[in-house]
Amino acid sequence: MKKISMLSVWISATFLFFGCTVNNVDVDDDMEKFFVAAGATGTFGMFDNSRGGFTIHDLDKFKTRYSPASTFKIVNAMVGLQTGRLTSDSTIIPWDGVVRERTEWNQDLSLFHAFRLSAVPHFQTLAGQIGLDTMKYWIDTLKYGNMRIGRNVASFWLDTTLLISPDEQLGLVKRLYFRQLPFRASIQEAVKKMMIQENNSQYQLAYKTGMSTSANGKPMGWMVGWIEENRHVYPFVLHIEMKGSDAALPAAREKILKDILTYLGFFKGKM
Repeated sequence: MKKISMLSVWISATFLFFGCTVNNVDVDDDMEKFFVAAGATGTFGMFDNSRGGFTIHDLDKFKTRYSPASTFKIVNAMVGLQTGRLTSDSTIIPWDGVVRERTEWNQDLSLFHAFRLSAVPHFQTLAGQIGLDTMKYWIDTLKYGNMRIGRNVASFWLDTTLLISPDEQLGLVKRLYFRQLPFRASIQEAVKKMMIQENNSQYQLAYKTGMSTSANGKPMGWMVGWIEENRHVYPFVLHIEMKGSDAALPAAREKILKDILTYLGFFKGKM
């Protein structure tokens, strides 16, 4: 693991942590083995809030922007709640009537279930209800990635219009955890609860996934969230590109994340 000065990293990477005092970055090349074992390439970044430091694998990829894919549902949900298009996580988002292979999408869903199922058509409906101008206002307010959404409110986060780096994703989820985003605190808490995947006496693991195709045609995936142990929180971001088919991506993505977190000492309630 190599330590590099924060000054040089700040100049080259422009980390977006809005007010955190950071003294160093640990660049960990040893994590590469977890990507290789899963037939993938990619980057991982974590912020240790207690010591104000970063652990990063592959700094170049960490600074590169990609389509947010379904990780944008974090913002889509908050904008829907903030603007009153949704009143709570129980608000029903109607099914558009188009039958799709994922049969669990072929029904009306509450915001909570649409988020947990990562139901693309339901969030496209929500984005249409929000409208292009309102969505652009919030993208600009958040300074989300390249801040480009084009003219199609139903697809800008799924194609290559809106792009965001793992660096920027990590900044966003850190601010979400600490309720520092420009949305009502209750809204941020509601979205945080929808992201929780595991919660026990030793740790809480929360994340939102995303899956798309990279510019070179390879399947790519995100996991954006945090792990909390002993009241210490560690926001993280994982971005991978698969060398094989997209069918293998969900399992590979989860395995890489769990392997990295185990390697860093998590899941024992001691961090």
